[in-house]
Amino acid sequence: MRGMWTAGRIVLAAALAWSGSAVIAAGGGGGGGSMPSASAPSYDPAEDYRKGIEALGAKDYKAARKALDRVVRAVPKDANSNYLAGLAHAGEGDVKRARGLFEKAVKYNADLVPAQGELGVAHAKLGDQAKAQAQLDMLKQKQAACGGSCAQAADLQTAVDAVSAAITAGPQARMESTPGAAFMSAAAGDGAYLDAVALINEHRYEDAIAALTASQSAFGPHPDILTYLGFANRKLKRYAMAEDYYRTALAIAPKHRGATEYYGELMVERGDLAGAERKLAQLDAVCDFGCQEAEELRRWIAAARASGS
Repeated sequence: MRGMWTAGRIVLAAALAWSGSAVIAAGGGGGGGSMPSASAPSYDPAEDYRKGIEALGAKDYKAARKALDRVVRAVPKDANSNYLAGLAHAGEGDVKRARGLFEKAVKYNADLVPAQGELGVAHAKLGDQAKAQAQLDMLKQKQAACGGSCAQAADLQTAVDAVSAAITAGPQARMESTPGAAFMSAAAGDGAYLDAVALINEHRYEDAIAALTASQSAFGPHPDILTYLGFANRKLKRYAMAEDYYRTALAIAPKHRGATEYYGELMVERGDLAGAERKLAQLDAVCDFGCQEAEELRRWIAAARASGS
């Protein structure tokens, strides 16, 4: 049985990513080298995510809000989308709504430091000094643990400075409304995605997850990234987390062949052969003339039945 995508599928994914319209930016890879039309969702939140980022960069907060609110409605637990939507609402002056979105962002990703910082600023601007101070204390604890040498050192310093200034300024505090470079650079997102592909091939799954998370900052809830995140977490035996990523990918793109196959393989690993058979039936329905994903899952199921799993 296969431990990762086959070399040919990885090469195709990499080739697409290096082309003029990178596979991630294009909004519909097959989770392992299939053509975009095979898994394109009816609504593509990744497209609205990029539109929202571009609108934030242009200070068109109304357009950013509309695009990012659609993303949040489609993928409500995506931390990056909640954070960016918060920036858009802050840009329009709706601090209460922005605070609520920042709260959701940090709920779904406690390590999203820019959102932690803006949450503290929002507390201060709304007159809740106690919560602002608590947020600052938490950020300083993270900063002390970082020691100035971790990957988030610069973000932590920016957040600490912003919340400190906001506590002093109170209701006059300035809120940020433009995301940082990690969100704005599609090229950096492409690079992180390709790094993740290489890291998965090297079985360096924790490092791959970090690279995929970085790519996700630029591209948002893209089904290909979510599928890879599911795969890497599955290899680390984090089955519940892997399942959540696969389910999210399939909610966005129900015919995503890579996510369907890997979800089926996860079911095999957990002993749910009936569930895996249902995923195989879905692949057979999507692949009119057969496809590698269906054949691979079929082999997994056959091997499990032969071994008496």
